[in-house]
Amino acid sequence: MSVLEVKDLSKRFGSLVAVRDISLTVEPGELRAVIGPNGAGKTTFFNLVSGFFAPSTGSILFEGRDIGGVPPHRRVGLGMARTFQITEIFPELTVFENIRIVTEVAAGYRLRPWLSAAERAELRRRIEETLALAALSGKADRLVGELAHGDQRAAEIAMALALQPRLLLLDEPTAGMGDQETYEITQLIRRLHKDRKLTIVLIEHDMRVVFHLADRITVLDQGSFLAEGTPPEIAANAAVQTAYLGQAA
Repeated sequence: MSVLEVKDLSKRFGSLVAVRDISLTVEPGELRAVIGPNGAGKTTFFNLVSGFFAPSTGSILFEGRDIGGVPPHRRVGLGMARTFQITEIFPELTVFENIRIVTEVAAGYRLRPWLSAAERAELRRRIEETLALAALSGKADRLVGELAHGDQRAAEIAMALALQPRLLLLDEPTAGMGDQETYEITQLIRRLHKDRKLTIVLIEHDMRVVFHLADRITVLDQGSFLAEGTPPEIAANAAVQTAYLGQAA
């Protein structure tokens, strides 16, 4: 069964068609990149998949279930997590506390006035496991707002991981980063994909990241599907070169 199946998805804002008849299928363990020039409809597409926008037409199936009418928080409960272009964190809290909040929610402890010793120990184990996976163990006691941009992004991804998703949506995870930070986030994503077998869909402008990580690439242009294929196939596609790179080979 596919993890994500999108069929003929469209979104209209009045007379503006932001996404037009997009279809794609993401298989378990796949890392899919969605690319395209500015205004191609990539973030609108993510907003539709994650439930922040309702589709005008089309359907979205998550693990075979139609989730077109399911609100964002319930999609999280079903196994979908997302990060955003602008990093969403609690800057006044430590890295540990940021991850603890999400871990408690995922474990169903959000409304519990107290936890048993066993529950506290399990909670801490899960938090420390997430910190280690994101290479943040040494920064657990730092305020997130004081961290470098790359570490803040890693903390946001760690918060998404704490939800224990089966599908992770990453919206421009390396935006605004220098080469070293980009390398570190790329390595984190690679670990999640290769070692944890996590299914990932990411939007990314840095083609070095896209061609280094992606199993398959979907290209959008002006809200419409342009091409799909492996990295070598997309690199050789003249229509993609014209629309995305501004030139044809």
